[in-house]
Amino acid sequence: MRRLALLLAALLLAACANLPEAQRPPLVVVFVVDGLPYRQVEQLRGDFAPDGLNRFLKEGAVFDAAHYGHAFTVTAAGHATLLTGVSPSRHGIIGNEWRDPQTGAAVYCASDPQEHYIGHPTRALDGTSPRKLQAETVGDVLRRISPQSRVIAVSGKDRGAILPGGQAGTAYIAMADGRFASSTFYMAAHPAWVDAFQPPAAEGRSAEAQLDAATLAFARAAVAAEQLGRRDAPDLLLVSLSGHDLVNHRWSAESPQSREHLLQLDALLQAFLRELDAAVGRARYVALLTADHGFTPSPEWARAQGLDAGRITGSTMVGRVNAALAARFQADKLVAGTSASALLLDRRLLAAQGLAPDEVAAAAREALLAQPGIAAAYTRQELASGSRAGAPFFAAMQRSWNAGRSGDVQYVTKPFWMFGTAGATHGSPYEEDTHVPLLLWGPAWVRAGHAAQPVDMVDVAPTLANLLRLPPPAASEGRPLPLPH
Repeated sequence: MRRLALLLAALLLAACANLPEAQRPPLVVVFVVDGLPYRQVEQLRGDFAPDGLNRFLKEGAVFDAAHYGHAFTVTAAGHATLLTGVSPSRHGIIGNEWRDPQTGAAVYCASDPQEHYIGHPTRALDGTSPRKLQAETVGDVLRRISPQSRVIAVSGKDRGAILPGGQAGTAYIAMADGRFASSTFYMAAHPAWVDAFQPPAAEGRSAEAQLDAATLAFARAAVAAEQLGRRDAPDLLLVSLSGHDLVNHRWSAESPQSREHLLQLDALLQAFLRELDAAVGRARYVALLTADHGFTPSPEWARAQGLDAGRITGSTMVGRVNAALAARFQADKLVAGTSASALLLDRRLLAAQGLAPDEVAAAAREALLAQPGIAAAYTRQELASGSRAGAPFFAAMQRSWNAGRSGDVQYVTKPFWMFGTAGATHGSPYEEDTHVPLLLWGPAWVRAGHAAQPVDMVDVAPTLANLLRLPPPAASEGRPLPLPH
């Protein structure tokens, strides 16, 4: 069946490649609502404005079973997967940050000491370039085939713009003063319209809602100044809305604050879409709305529902594993700490003690599985060789593991267990974190309807490429989704 599906996808791509250029959408807009689980969309759909999320839900294609296939569901990994069509194991963005497995040095997914923000201060690990991204994006393909096309990515978080924008796009990131800046990776100086931009008045909005309002206002300014969707070449606008993730981390997706924020964001989306209708033409663009990950309810909420849940302190976990290793190998602190979703061994100390990394990693795995809240763990050797294929979460963990960047013992928490002392988070392979909205609207290209079949989020990039009459990104693992039209 998989072979047949791939053949049909190839035939569809071949057919699309021969369609008239006029059948491309002049503009494709991708909205990524950071940290929006699909369950929230389902719970609140009756409260949404008529032309915000409901435009997608009532007039668009709705994929009800869209999931990320990688285990460590975090912002950077999700944004990179969406536009490359590959898993973190191949695009290399295994987390928001990680530690170099050889040196233990901290690495941020979008930091680049060669570059700096234009007109704004730049800290040591601020995101300034996509050089760590190891796979091309839809925007890279578009710009290679159509150099006149514009690919603009806007976000409240640096990683939310830099990673989906790829090497050939232009990323703009919210600064502390509410304005937006790009970096010297993309240009030497801003266009005049960027420096002229003024964020909208707060009008009583929360800080998180104001961040989203400013992001959409800047995207609106980009549409006007860059004439997106109104030129001879197709354009791609990527808008990552960071506020919901901040709200959910603080209060959880089950909180009244999260509900209120999502309804405010919905109203902002309605206003933006209506303005885009007027500026570009309602029948001249396609919009896709999704999320980079979902959200696990807080352990306190889960326990109130009678579920097993708890919190894990990373330093305590590492200390217990190190104590077990010291008893076995007569050496202290063989685990240097955590890196993304893994334990990282101290390679220099192992060498000095004459210890074999694989043997120590296997012992660390045993000790880790004895800790509260840990559901599964696999070593570097197991993930590289595939020796535990079929074991719980193994396939998803392989998709999160990159040989050159990941640590030595990957782990998964139990359901409703999480790291941190307060609030809520994400980063697991469970439905709460993997199940996200995937909604497409564009009356000239997409007919309304619901699709119940499972969808892997690596399918988004080839679907966007298909809409733009492009080949998919070179490493893409996905296939174009069927869009009735």
